[in-house]
Amino acid sequence: MANLTQSELQNLRHLIGAHETSFQKLNTYASQAVDPQIKQIFTKSAQESLNTKQKLMSFLNN
Repeated sequence: MANLTQSELQNLRHLIGAHETSFQKLNTYASQAVDPQIKQIFTKSAQESLNTKQKLMSFLNN
């Protein structure tokens, strides 16, 4: 792990959790959407949240 301070680590965990929550909610919204365009928007946004979460998690693995 990069030499993160306790505060930076806490902030990173918070951001990871927030993106996981966004991913879960957006997936739920996508599964409930009837309009294909709205479904696509939610699906794309969910994927972007997941990608960001994975990028943030990579800081923990270094």
